[in-house]
Amino acid sequence: MSDRSDTSLTVTFVQSIRDIDEADWKQCAGSANPFVDYRFLSALEDSGSVGDGTGWMPYHLIVANKPADDLASAHDAPLLCLPLYLKSHSYGEYIFDHGWADAYERAGGRYYPKLQSSIPFTPATAPKLLVNRDVPQTEIYAVKQAAASGLKAVTEQLGLSSIHLTFLTSEDAGLLEDQGYLIRHDQQFHWRNNGYKDFDAFLATLSSRKRKQIRKERRTANADGLMVEMLTGDAIRTEHWHAFYEFYMDTGSRKWGQPYLTELFFAEVGAKMPDNILLIMVQREGQYIAGALNFIGEDTLFGRQWGCIEHHPCLHFEVCYYRAIEFAIERGLKTVEAGAQGQHKLARGYAPVTTQSAHFLPDPSFTTAVRNFLEMERRQVAADQEYLAGHLPFKKNG
Repeated sequence: MSDRSDTSLTVTFVQSIRDIDEADWKQCAGSANPFVDYRFLSALEDSGSVGDGTGWMPYHLIVANKPADDLASAHDAPLLCLPLYLKSHSYGEYIFDHGWADAYERAGGRYYPKLQSSIPFTPATAPKLLVNRDVPQTEIYAVKQAAASGLKAVTEQLGLSSIHLTFLTSEDAGLLEDQGYLIRHDQQFHWRNNGYKDFDAFLATLSSRKRKQIRKERRTANADGLMVEMLTGDAIRTEHWHAFYEFYMDTGSRKWGQPYLTELFFAEVGAKMPDNILLIMVQREGQYIAGALNFIGEDTLFGRQWGCIEHHPCLHFEVCYYRAIEFAIERGLKTVEAGAQGQHKLARGYAPVTTQSAHFLPDPSFTTAVRNFLEMERRQVAADQEYLAGHLPFKKNG
């Protein structure tokens, strides 16, 4: 399907990332963020984690110079790629719109399916409007504008309730706001590396009480004869993925009722991009009992899944937060993103940051109601951030 945005650009939608040449996608996505990597997105599709029966149907967007009919024959490289899905529910997104769905359907509308540009099951900020690196700087805005217009057009053509682009960069959010999309704010907690030499240098910036608390938590976590392994690249073997999937299933079953990712996904992504993965595994008496999966970006470590089959006090803090900080310092990474929610991260040196998403709703009455809600919500997020900024664990003069 295509939507002609102007006389020179064509917006096209494809139903699998396999319909896009990997080299072309990479030319647009680059290598800074692992979640827009072709290998990550193809692992989701190839493993059945998205696709038929999941409520996540791939519907990726391409902007190109050629008419849609000429794309395959001419192989004109895409000017822009955007990961996109037709959704039949609102699970696995981490920006919650269940209230919107309920209100729309009570008013007689049909909320699902909807369009969703996000990284499935991944609450991490990533660029979505992925522009080919050969596009001149002066033309980038027009190419992104064509994508924004094409999304609006297909939402209306298909009679959909809405299009949502979540966990956006500030640049993309600003452009979409210019194009009439509604902007939503939410909050996460990220750790920033201020050039620390080691973990003790980071601790030295904290107040005495918080510093003592963290040291106590680390002693507690390591007091049960546990052994922690930090695994990357070829050091991650099949037996590690088998064990980790058991942890993931246990946590996912308790939190969501049904885990989102298949076991094949972990095998696929582990084989395709091992150098982008940090797998932290914990042993007790020769048996793996807990683990955390992280993805390594150009300047950020992204904490993703955690799971365990034995409870040990403070082990979650040690594996998911403190070991991640140590790894980031060692690698010279600027940021650790530890996933969605969690004000308990504040006491461990993770500061509040704003996340942004963009939403287009063709129904004017629905748009007005959501706009009013978002204005109130943004004020609340800002107030929360101001309050939390006054309760950071760092020394007052540091």
